[in-house]
Amino acid sequence: MKYCIGIDLGTTNSVVAYAPLNDETLPRDHAPEIKLLPIPQVVFPGQVEHRPSLPSFLYLPREGEIDSLRIDSSAFQSPTEIAFPDPSGGVVGVYARDQAAENPQRVVVAAKSWLCHNEVGRTAEVLPWDSPPEVPKVSAVQCTIRFLSHLVAAWHSQFPDAPIDQQHVVLTVPASFDPAARELTRQAAIAAGLNEQFVLLEEPQAAVYRYLASTEGSWRDQMSAGDVLLVVDVGGGTTDLTLVTIGQDDGELNLQRLAVGNHLLVGGDNMDLALAYLATEQLRQQGHDLDPWQSTSLWHACRNAKEQLLADSDVQSVPISVLGRGSSLIGGTISTELRREDAAQSLLEGFFPTCGLTDRPESRHVSGFQDIGLPYESDPAITKQVAAFLQDHLDAVPSEGETASQVTHLLFNGGVFRSPVLRERMQSTIGSWFDQPITTVGGPEHLDTAVAIGAAFYGFSKQQGGIRIRGGTAKAYYVGIETAGLAIPGAPRPLRAVCVAPQGMEEGTDVEVPGEQVGLVVGKPARFRFFSSTTRMSDQAGARLDRIPPDELQESEPIELTLEADPDHDQAFVPVKFEARVTELGMLELWCHSVQDERQWKMEFNAREKPVTK
Repeated sequence: MKYCIGIDLGTTNSVVAYAPLNDETLPRDHAPEIKLLPIPQVVFPGQVEHRPSLPSFLYLPREGEIDSLRIDSSAFQSPTEIAFPDPSGGVVGVYARDQAAENPQRVVVAAKSWLCHNEVGRTAEVLPWDSPPEVPKVSAVQCTIRFLSHLVAAWHSQFPDAPIDQQHVVLTVPASFDPAARELTRQAAIAAGLNEQFVLLEEPQAAVYRYLASTEGSWRDQMSAGDVLLVVDVGGGTTDLTLVTIGQDDGELNLQRLAVGNHLLVGGDNMDLALAYLATEQLRQQGHDLDPWQSTSLWHACRNAKEQLLADSDVQSVPISVLGRGSSLIGGTISTELRREDAAQSLLEGFFPTCGLTDRPESRHVSGFQDIGLPYESDPAITKQVAAFLQDHLDAVPSEGETASQVTHLLFNGGVFRSPVLRERMQSTIGSWFDQPITTVGGPEHLDTAVAIGAAFYGFSKQQGGIRIRGGTAKAYYVGIETAGLAIPGAPRPLRAVCVAPQGMEEGTDVEVPGEQVGLVVGKPARFRFFSSTTRMSDQAGARLDRIPPDELQESEPIELTLEADPDHDQAFVPVKFEARVTELGMLELWCHSVQDERQWKMEFNAREKPVTK
């Protein structure tokens, strides 16, 4: 094992960082030299370039395009025999991203968000969503495998003597990913070439590790016991919120992840749509009424415009063009211009409005009939989402005497915060909620690469025995149990919930769930329901909820399966006791042990068709 590798599999861009593992001369908590992996990718038919990131877009080419989109690694400066994925199954990277504006119905975007969307099916071949029948379809899992396979090939093209399955790899996921999405990510990574011992790390924690690496241990001089760090991570498809508290053991400061927010589908994609709406209104005033194809193309064009406007303060406007569709516009385009001032105002008021700590996101009335697309948040106000998160979790922070806990430090992550206007609005809004000033740590210069670099530093720190953020599982997990009673025609039996794993359960630990026996259905199809909570931090294993509070428990994807029955016994129910385990990879396993014999069944809170049984 020569390297620790951090992989940020982002909604919009993916980045790989790496560092040598053999440097034992560094002082404690000092980071090694961490580099970014140059990633070869097609930027134009027949043209391959190395870029520091891989846009997470998959273009499904037409038959006649395939040969010109291959990556021939023999043309590299250091030729290798490494084969990149066959473009007939899709092309990823810069060219795919550019095609999103020209051929939007052939490009898969936001596959990472679809990976945690259980209304459609995470493994269903439905992407690109709403594309015509002649376009081949893929699943979110297949996209994930495709992205990771390209990154693995990029690694091997540069380090052929250091196979990635023999390195220490840390792959990041959103803190709010449910167990099914984590498990599918794990399966995709193994299918792409990683070994089963790779580590999953929450993205906000990786951003914190990036900050820790940059301080070379001096963070202990900048923080004190009792401080509270809020991480606001606004990515391409999601917003992740995390609270980290600063504690002290025997005079030594430590960090503990206290809470994470719910999975919020609001991020850069939503902002692109907002700018597309602004551009659509401008085009309508020019007499252009866009059709659905043009609207999708405009959305992707606005993504590029947003990145230019947010990244460079000297850029005051960006032209936006889409292909014309009328007979008089064949081969031509229609255009408008997005001004920096208008774009900033739209994003500020739509996503970062000034609000109070007690404000909550609005639950807006929705139509009874809806398209089955991604379930974006009905209220995109990120400032209100942060306020609600702090209201739900800040009371759990240990405080001195009667002094109420408050956020003392703030860390931003995500390319959205390259914009000083958006960053300053977020800072000032959160700062107005507390009596004491808040210190912002980290800078805007590494927002696109922080997660990958932080993941690599985490891998190094874990191997070398350096600083670790404690925390365990981000949520508490529950099983739904149907109550006994008289059947009522047309009415489902009431459901109660039992906590099988408390929030904060550490990796590599297990717990026997106390309480009464439960009847496990075997030998016939059954539907198993699971729930999780980010707010019920005091529930311990065995805690019983006689009703499901919808505002506190979120239901995960149910598992429908038939558990193996004992052929020698005609039993519809087997009395079982629960045991929960959290693996070293952070995966939650639920074991059902028969109280009558040695039989046991394992469920992994995942999206597999069948559980592992023993």
